[in-house]
Amino acid sequence: MAELISLVVPCYNEEQSIPLFYQTVEKVTEKMPDYDFEYVFINDGSTDHSLDEMRQLHHQDPERVHYIAFSRNFGKESGLYAGLQNAKGDYVAVMDVDLQDPPELLPEMLKGIIEEGYDCVGTRRVDRKGEPPIRSFFSNMFYKFINKISKTEIVNGARDYRLMTRQMVNAVVGMTEVNRFSKGLFSWVGFKTKYIPYENVDRAAGQTHWSFSQLMSYAIDGIIDFSDAPLNFASWVGLLSFLGSLIAIIFIIIRKIVHGDPTPGWPSMVAIFLMVGGLQLFCLGIVGKYIGKIYLETKHRPIYIVKEKK
Repeated sequence: MAELISLVVPCYNEEQSIPLFYQTVEKVTEKMPDYDFEYVFINDGSTDHSLDEMRQLHHQDPERVHYIAFSRNFGKESGLYAGLQNAKGDYVAVMDVDLQDPPELLPEMLKGIIEEGYDCVGTRRVDRKGEPPIRSFFSNMFYKFINKISKTEIVNGARDYRLMTRQMVNAVVGMTEVNRFSKGLFSWVGFKTKYIPYENVDRAAGQTHWSFSQLMSYAIDGIIDFSDAPLNFASWVGLLSFLGSLIAIIFIIIRKIVHGDPTPGWPSMVAIFLMVGGLQLFCLGIVGKYIGKIYLETKHRPIYIVKEKK
């Protein structure tokens, strides 16, 4: 019996991309006759006709095309987890439906696992052609920053697009945290990983659903999930603020003794108070982000809710 490769494909408002994705991947699978394939589409609360496209594909190919429809939009991370949890393959690939993850790389990725002994073969963009310069700049800064403050290495330009062994997939699925940052989780579980570089590819259809603010929020979640450096920063800010105020008090007392006159400078003192107060609120905000994550985890709510499944 041929080994099975599962393709996990999260979708949100991708009615134009879904049929194009299926047709393109089918051309690749025809070149891999020694393996069976299954598609696991995840409808993440789409408001267009994405679910209808999935139903149609399932009707055409019920043995290989499956889909899971969420009760609402839970986010891409939840979609990835649902797909990995329901994939039955000996090997599992995570792919974007917009074809920015070239399906043509699948044979090379499989070769890395079968012939070279890797547990995971991922992909890494070597350029960001077509992206706004400001987005590329902040993306590069994010990777540099998080790799300095975190013990979990996250490769710059790495995509979610990767092919994994069943053992690695089981390890990732075994982490049931609600606050998920898959790029970090894939690295954290370990396993022998190789990255294939490729040039950026434009979307086949539709438009990206990631705004700049959403990407920034996602980056902050990644930093909080895989590093406690912001908490250490808050502690150091508090300590330095205390030492600075102590030095200022000693200086004021000495000047009073030497000159014997009241110390002027109320405006500057007010400015210092405002600065220290702002630093305190900033540090409280950092601590609050961590407490908020803990609060969400302690609720033990499901990562996703299924409305329809085929």
